[in-house]
Amino acid sequence: MKRFLICVICGICVSLQASAQKFALVDMDYIFKSIPAYERANEQLNQVSKKWQAEVDALQIEAQTLYKNYQNEVVFLSQEQKKARQDAIVGKEQEAAELKKKYFGPQGELFKKRTALMTPIQEEVYTAVKEIAELRGYQLVLDRASDQGIIFGSPKIDISNEVLSKLGYSN
Repeated sequence: MKRFLICVICGICVSLQASAQKFALVDMDYIFKSIPAYERANEQLNQVSKKWQAEVDALQIEAQTLYKNYQNEVVFLSQEQKKARQDAIVGKEQEAAELKKKYFGPQGELFKKRTALMTPIQEEVYTAVKEIAELRGYQLVLDRASDQGIIFGSPKIDISNEVLSKLGYSN
């Protein structure tokens, strides 16, 4: 009887602890799309990216043109001229590849610009989420937009609009 009573009390304690945990959902895509500064930064990044891609494309077209000209004239060229043309083609292709890496590589200009523009906005949003979570006692806040295993989330626990309100944006 004592053992049964102790098991029941332990079971009640465990179930009370488990039910005391609070969770919330947040939709980061929705939040970021609702912040005008984030959208302006995205647009600015798109414009810069298109400009830089046009520069890379121009160099690649030059290399292709040099190659086509070389193919058309190869029978009329001496060995030295062939070598010079081949070197020019390879040089232009390398120049295009280096420019592409400079702009779009892992530590390229686009990455640096994205970091400079987006990080302050993201940190502000994450700070607001953290403050709301601490205020409300949430042990876990999941990003609904990430689709990482969330099959269903009740709209009652979605704090996205609250985060936007805390940041000064209303819907």
